[in-house]
Amino acid sequence: MPIPLATLALPQIRQRLNLILLLGASLALSVVLIAFRVFFTQQITFAFLLWNLFLAFIPFGLSTMLGLSAGRLKARVLLPVGLVWLLFFPNAPYILTDLFHLERRVSIPYWYDLALILSCAWNGLMLAYASLIDMQTLVARRLGTGAGWAFATVALLLSSFGIYLGRYLRFNSWDVVTNPLTLFFDIVSRLLHPFSHPSTWGVTLLYGVFLVLGYATVRLLGRMGEESI
Repeated sequence: MPIPLATLALPQIRQRLNLILLLGASLALSVVLIAFRVFFTQQITFAFLLWNLFLAFIPFGLSTMLGLSAGRLKARVLLPVGLVWLLFFPNAPYILTDLFHLERRVSIPYWYDLALILSCAWNGLMLAYASLIDMQTLVARRLGTGAGWAFATVALLLSSFGIYLGRYLRFNSWDVVTNPLTLFFDIVSRLLHPFSHPSTWGVTLLYGVFLVLGYATVRLLGRMGEESI
């Protein structure tokens, strides 16, 4: 049965603020690591990760806005904002693939670059999961728990497909507006001829399963923590 809508209670607002502070501290660590690397090496090799982190924060910002005003927004507002959220959502877990850029460089220790990229990848993944929890909660309140989990699973699988489009075909979220025909053609081609594009579905399924299992683990750990208090 759908869960009745209700305004956020004070403990929920406090939890939201604590989450924002914790994510802010983690993002600050990534920014400091990137800034120090630029200062130390006089190179902007990983400065692009700042932009990637910004893009990863957008879906979390949108879901936070929706979550805090869920009891007041109508479906005609929730739907378009939710579609924008889904469009930007893959940018968050996408940072995991920035590990492809890890290689030994003479200008800085290998372990430093590993810590830097892992920090950014972790933040992208946590922003994705935190954002998805918000959206799953919204769906569950209206349509029930089963629909909420179905939505979360589909969103993660679609984000994996988005990761492929971004990493291998080099599309961006805004290509939906600036380059829609090419994007549409490449997507339809892979849907109509799946066996001609094995890497597309390999990346989508493998990353999708990984993200779904990780998300389910995070949700379970959260419930175990609540029950033990």
